[in-house]
Amino acid sequence: MNKNSELPEEEKLKNENEFLKMKLMLEQGAEFGTMDTDAELSANAENDFLNYMMAYEKQVPERKRIRVFDRIERPAHFKPVAEIPDNEIDSAWDELDSYLNKYNIDLAVCSPNISNRELYRFATEELFDYDMNDIFIPGGMTCFTYDEFYPDHIYDNTRTALEDCIQCILKKTDFSWMPMLRKDDLRINDHHPLSEKEYIDIINQFKEAYEDIKANDLTTTDCQIVDTNCQVKGTYDITLVLPSEEINLKGNWLVEFEFDDFGFWEIYHVYIEGINF
Repeated sequence: MNKNSELPEEEKLKNENEFLKMKLMLEQGAEFGTMDTDAELSANAENDFLNYMMAYEKQVPERKRIRVFDRIERPAHFKPVAEIPDNEIDSAWDELDSYLNKYNIDLAVCSPNISNRELYRFATEELFDYDMNDIFIPGGMTCFTYDEFYPDHIYDNTRTALEDCIQCILKKTDFSWMPMLRKDDLRINDHHPLSEKEYIDIINQFKEAYEDIKANDLTTTDCQIVDTNCQVKGTYDITLVLPSEEINLKGNWLVEFEFDDFGFWEIYHVYIEGINF
């Protein structure tokens, strides 16, 4: 008798998962780390993931490519975008989106400035002609993001300046890393030039001077791009907490980006009015 057949279902799945991991490691060079107990996947979820990876790895070496239009069986019923009136474009996009999903294809967008008309136009005029991996895995999706084709630099830099820069600086949590931060020749208020480490140390020294930093209001007010330079401006209202008093500070802030040779925006200058770094 197969001893595995006598085990509870959970144990069977765990044994199968260990086997699939070993197979992926031996055949594909996969590596599996450890997870915190609180974040550990259930045996079912892990099994779904491992089977997905097995199916994916089996098909990838064939390197087959297919046009999106061919994958979705060359539909002829989607009208050109110019023929769709404004009061029908939302339903037209919903129909097209659902049709793509039926073939395990998803078109997402991050920027809120992109209309359904533009998504419909992009899908029918450009995405349909795009070559994709000819891989089909039940339950799996091939995902495209509009912003990867047409980045909204104003939206992206505005969000990055506020959420990944100013909010990180004006809170008590220890600061160790910032996305899109240049590695050298940095400036924060009057401190310049700074290495990445010097920049981080200055910010943490500011944080350590207070028991708490409460962000009452952090807002962006403007974003301007001229050639390879981008300036994002905003206002702040924070409370600095000391053992015997609380200090309220308000002022303006500025985050400057530079477009590098590799096609990425990098933060190189931060100015926060009224903050003594």
